[in-house]
Amino acid sequence: MIEIPSDLNPSLVPLAFLLGNWAGAGVSDFPGAEKCNFGQEVSFSHDGRDFIEYQSRTWVLDAEGNKVKPLETESGFWRIDAERKVEVVMVRDDGVVEIWYGELADKKPQIDLVTDAVARTAASGPYSGGKRLYGYVKGDLMWVGEKQTPEVPLRPYMSAQLKKVVTPEEVAEMARNLGDLPDDGIAFFK
Repeated sequence: MIEIPSDLNPSLVPLAFLLGNWAGAGVSDFPGAEKCNFGQEVSFSHDGRDFIEYQSRTWVLDAEGNKVKPLETESGFWRIDAERKVEVVMVRDDGVVEIWYGELADKKPQIDLVTDAVARTAASGPYSGGKRLYGYVKGDLMWVGEKQTPEVPLRPYMSAQLKKVVTPEEVAEMARNLGDLPDDGIAFFK
């Protein structure tokens, strides 16, 4: 279920499906890099202004699903306008800054993004652009990323399926808002 916080900036309501903390796993595969399974934690938060703050951390997983080493870290800001156009400014730990533009699909929680501008530090690896697709599917947040370099044409490189994470504070808030439940618990479902 998608909840819309009462203090969410009205312009961000179409992006409310992103809000919260998410965790899951995915696959990374790109020429010149180690193919691996990865774990991911993502946070989409807001403070009442007209943007959503984004944080993502990924790490390589071993065959048993244990964390081996950090993979990528990203942070940024997401906005949407009245015509459902989405813009994202993102910084990655490898020395890349990106501006993404895209659109929220009509009648479904799905966002297609394409890089519009890329800036790289001298220490970053080759990278010239990308595409991403985010979607809210049966309560999960799913995404796939494509990237290109001067040597490699645009192709998929990472994808993941993430589940909503409920914090202890959110559980306490839900408990406070339950009101009067029937003593036996069964009547609640009648």
